[in-house]
Amino acid sequence: MKEAAFVKQRVEKWQEFEKLLAKGANPKPDLLADLYVRITDDLAFSRTQFPNSETTHYLNGLASRIHTEIYRNKREDRSRFWKFWKYEVPGLMYEVRKPMFYALAIFLISISIGWISAANDQNFARLIMGDGYVNMTLENIENGNPLGVYARESESDMFFMITYNNIRVSFTVFVFGIVASIGTGYFLFQNGVMVGTFFSFLAQKGLLGSSLLIVMLHGTLELSAIVIAGGAGFVLGNSLLFPGTYSRLESFKRGAKKGLKIIIGLIPVFIIAGFIEGFFTRYTMMHWSIKAFVILLSAGFILYYFVIYPIILHRNE
Repeated sequence: MKEAAFVKQRVEKWQEFEKLLAKGANPKPDLLADLYVRITDDLAFSRTQFPNSETTHYLNGLASRIHTEIYRNKREDRSRFWKFWKYEVPGLMYEVRKPMFYALAIFLISISIGWISAANDQNFARLIMGDGYVNMTLENIENGNPLGVYARESESDMFFMITYNNIRVSFTVFVFGIVASIGTGYFLFQNGVMVGTFFSFLAQKGLLGSSLLIVMLHGTLELSAIVIAGGAGFVLGNSLLFPGTYSRLESFKRGAKKGLKIIIGLIPVFIIAGFIEGFFTRYTMMHWSIKAFVILLSAGFILYYFVIYPIILHRNE
């Protein structure tokens, strides 16, 4: 290829890059990295074909400017951690609000199924929760501490065990979205039925009110996060089922990236839920007002950060 033809073919892109690097512009780091790859590709070709030309000198200068801009913007990476939770996660929550709604609907319906089934079949609770757990709970009820299971381990051991398990469950719910979203739906249904069965079983023993205040101390955050992880799984699955204008592979990459960001954004929620369950839920005799305060605070946070704040951000764009 002659130099004139090469320049004519590429000059418009170079001019676009110049505008992005203009004074006052603030290109995103990902965009800068993409620009750098493109310019260095052109520079490598120019150096091979026209080693001493003005085109090569120009591209070398442009590549140097992009390189400098990338390293200058590294200072912004210090605030990346803050921006991730302040803007990226809430922004994604608004974008994927429909899959989140589907996840919530499946979870609530499955809770209802678990409740009704346990209420109409005495053996259903044992089928879902296992004989060991049911017998242990019945024994705790006789001893006057129905939810004594929360005090079986030391605080720190329980905290780490529960937090690890919750994070593992969230990743499982998310990853199984790859099976055309069916895997995510199954895990949401399974967990919902278990929750409904558990509360129905306690209701039959006349312990629903007190048990709700105890379990939802940590359950408000924990169950909400599982539903959100389910929504992330549907995002992953839908990216394969409905690629739109993208290739199926590209759509999958985008869906996986979005879903994974949401899961990472949930990790602090699981840590706090594990901390509450490990260190506070065991004190079943604490005053009801303290329990109610923690539950309302947790519910308020979930509602604001994952529902209201994303809407506010979207309106302010």
